[in-house]
Amino acid sequence: MRVLYLHGFASSAQSSKATFFRERLGALGIEVVTPDFNEPDFSTLTVTRMLARVRADIDMAPEPVALIGSSLGAFVAVNAAAREPARVDRVILLAPALDFGGNRMRDLGDRGLEEWRRTDTLQVFHYGYGRLVPVHYELYSDATKYDAFNARVEQPVLIFQGARDTSVEPATVERWATARSNVELHFLDDDHQLLSSLDVIWAGSARFLGVAAS
Repeated sequence: MRVLYLHGFASSAQSSKATFFRERLGALGIEVVTPDFNEPDFSTLTVTRMLARVRADIDMAPEPVALIGSSLGAFVAVNAAAREPARVDRVILLAPALDFGGNRMRDLGDRGLEEWRRTDTLQVFHYGYGRLVPVHYELYSDATKYDAFNARVEQPVLIFQGARDTSVEPATVERWATARSNVELHFLDDDHQLLSSLDVIWAGSARFLGVAAS
């Protein structure tokens, strides 16, 4: 088995959850590939670029892969699974930003979006870099081309969602999950990072992946 861990927006391949899964699965002899979506430059990040990177990593695998996606990485995982049904075996979503391509960035408001479009620059705090960094408007315009709610994902899907998440609306995740019989949803008493629930997440993920939890 090969697992691809897809990190979230303004995060990195060395995030806490990426490291957690890499260590836990690695101890069982399972390779975890963690593509760095900040490359070659975070400012030019788009969902299309992320999907291309995931597709390249999937193509390099000798057999179907499992995807684990966090936040924006989960949005990408859903779209990748829909596009590669024969190459993606199953999917785990952590606090999935399922509306990233629609209303998620509408939190900026119309004036904020117009200013972003006009200047082509939005300053965001990058947790991987520990500082503010710019990202171009194409991130938003490109993301609107993708729709997780209409993506046809037939693989088994496991979701962990924090009930106290203020970045991803729990009701949106619940609506997406309940509309699909192949989805198993777990609400946790946690926030968007889910760092207090890693042991619970690991136990459920190990069962879902068919490996022995350690």
